[in-house]
Amino acid sequence: MPSVLDSWTFKPALVKSVFRDVTSMHVSRLAAWAAAAVTGTVLTEIIVGARTAAAVEGRKKLVPQDLIAAIDQNVELEVGAKWYDFSPTFRGLTGVLRDADGVVVTTRRRRGVRRPSAVAGAHRFEAGVKRLLRGQGVTAVPAMVRDLDGIASVFLTDLARDAAMVVREGGIQRFGTVSMGAPGDAAPPSSLPPSSLPAASLPASSRRNSSSRRTVRSDDVLDATTIQLMGGDLRQRALTTARAATQNPSAG
Repeated sequence: MPSVLDSWTFKPALVKSVFRDVTSMHVSRLAAWAAAAVTGTVLTEIIVGARTAAAVEGRKKLVPQDLIAAIDQNVELEVGAKWYDFSPTFRGLTGVLRDADGVVVTTRRRRGVRRPSAVAGAHRFEAGVKRLLRGQGVTAVPAMVRDLDGIASVFLTDLARDAAMVVREGGIQRFGTVSMGAPGDAAPPSSLPPSSLPAASLPASSRRNSSSRRTVRSDDVLDATTIQLMGGDLRQRALTTARAATQNPSAG
């Protein structure tokens, strides 16, 4: 299980730059630490799964096939899916996509005219990914590093986008739920995942007021994490690590 120090595998400055790609909102320091912790936890779990697959063949150098094996063994690791259309590793594995007229959507059409910033900026994650690989006692071929970079970039971009949505909407609005988190980083997160709390049970005061909708805070990132990760061990570990990171920021 990742330690609190793994939160800083992806530096707060990098995290904030990703948030700037998707929102003009201010991002608090604790929000950046929480997002870094979640992303580091997710990537560590993927690397551990790939390392296990490689160990079966007696290897300590990871290859793209180990990534596919890790995802096959644990569906919770299937994150950052927008990267899959850009990676040769996943070509032919994501199925045939057809448009409304039944015409097959080619890889070029899926990518669009301009690459999403998450894909174009994936190289920014290489240093952090290599630190995570070293921490697990393995190395990876360049193609595998590229895939891990891309997954990290796309996942964090989606996390940032959902955190901004949580701020704008005053809590989680999907699936009829809202966040229990107080509108400040000092308030401890609820012991229950926000998505498990019915909206009807929450007082009106638990919703954000308009003056608090200009800053992304750590509880917004926690809420976004419950959107990005399906309920399971990975989600719980990510939330636990993020909470530890925001309660012990001096550890970084």
